[in-house]
Amino acid sequence: MIRVSVDPAPIELAVEVAALEERGAGGIATFTGVVRGDDGVTALELEHYPGMTEQALIAIAEAATERWSLLGVTMVHRVGVMLPGERIVFIGTAAHHRREALDACAYLIDRLKTDAPFWKREQTGEDARWVEARAGDVEASGRWNEAENQPFSD
Repeated sequence: MIRVSVDPAPIELAVEVAALEERGAGGIATFTGVVRGDDGVTALELEHYPGMTEQALIAIAEAATERWSLLGVTMVHRVGVMLPGERIVFIGTAAHHRREALDACAYLIDRLKTDAPFWKREQTGEDARWVEARAGDVEASGRWNEAENQPFSD
């Protein structure tokens, strides 16, 4: 089961986690991204191309299900204007075993940061600026290009 949503509505963590728990998994891993207010950011605006962005997220989720034995994948991303402290993204994975759930969750957020078409604009007081992908995000995504590279170990 793959569930992808790109929507301005607030993310309901309990609803998203409950849907993954219904999959009968032994391990559920989640990541919740929150808008940071560092560097004087007073608001963050995200834009996307409806349809194209969702397809990119589905492709990332499908790649994860090919790589790991997953019972469920959820990717929920907000768009529009958000304030510091608001949830911006939720990633959840369900698998029979924790390692698969944890690795797949890390893969999904790393790939989302570089492969999903979103445009971010930070507002700082009266000023606004578009935000590029950070070098650390590109590096984190690139580590998944090596098939044997697994960030978590037992």
